[in-house]
Amino acid sequence: MQNPDTIWSTLGAAARSAAYDNTNAVANSAALNQERIEASAAYRAAHGGALDLAYLPGERTAWDLYPAADPAAPCLVFIHGGYWWKNRRQDFACLAAGIAAHGWSVAIPGYDLAPAVSVSAIVAQIRAALDWLQAHGAAHGIAGRVIVSGWSAGGHLAAMALDHPLIAAGMGISGVYELGPLRDTNLNQYLRLSDDDLTQASPLRLPVVDKEFAIAYGAAELPALIYSSRDFHAHRAARQAPGVLLPVAHADHFTIIAQLREPDSRLIRCILDLERFGGR
Repeated sequence: MQNPDTIWSTLGAAARSAAYDNTNAVANSAALNQERIEASAAYRAAHGGALDLAYLPGERTAWDLYPAADPAAPCLVFIHGGYWWKNRRQDFACLAAGIAAHGWSVAIPGYDLAPAVSVSAIVAQIRAALDWLQAHGAAHGIAGRVIVSGWSAGGHLAAMALDHPLIAAGMGISGVYELGPLRDTNLNQYLRLSDDDLTQASPLRLPVVDKEFAIAYGAAELPALIYSSRDFHAHRAARQAPGVLLPVAHADHFTIIAQLREPDSRLIRCILDLERFGGR
């Protein structure tokens, strides 16, 4: 398995785009996504309560909150993925099931999508969402320690949010932590990455946040995603920042998040450990 970064200059446009094309890399990705969307609609209907709570004006900039019975229970904030240009918070509700089985609250923020807004603007929206949760979470039954997580683009956004004062620790799942190569792919037709985006919103280019941050990825993912996780972990470890590197055997970019629906999965056990030990 070769890191595409080491041969990037030799790759043509099609190969560069393919290096980050998770959808085409997983033959049944459409079916996996559809099953998750249907399961999330059922979960949202069964656990409706504090849904569609706006943190900024607009349809997408809102929270879905699933408070635990105990307001002091820890809370997992989960940020959805979709390469910053697709998907909705509503379609990831079923991922709350695994950690909710341990008595946790779950909070899922939405955000505006590229190209209507920049990646840097999305980072700012997530911070605004966390400001809102810090100010208003207790009124909705969420007053415990907060662990931030996210998948794909959400893994990137979780890393960018780690320094927020509300956050005790975090986990990135299949994240992209260096934005530079994406400007050379067909994703940039949506992202329109600027020089400022690369320097201000690439976690690998920013000072390390000294909070625990676990970095998970699927062992069957595209090499570009695997190496992004490995490189970010090495970047943090070189500065003595805490956090495990967690490869998930046999998992690809889409099957890995199914672990969040399983109360005894490796990802859920890691999140439980983050709450027990992270930031202590």
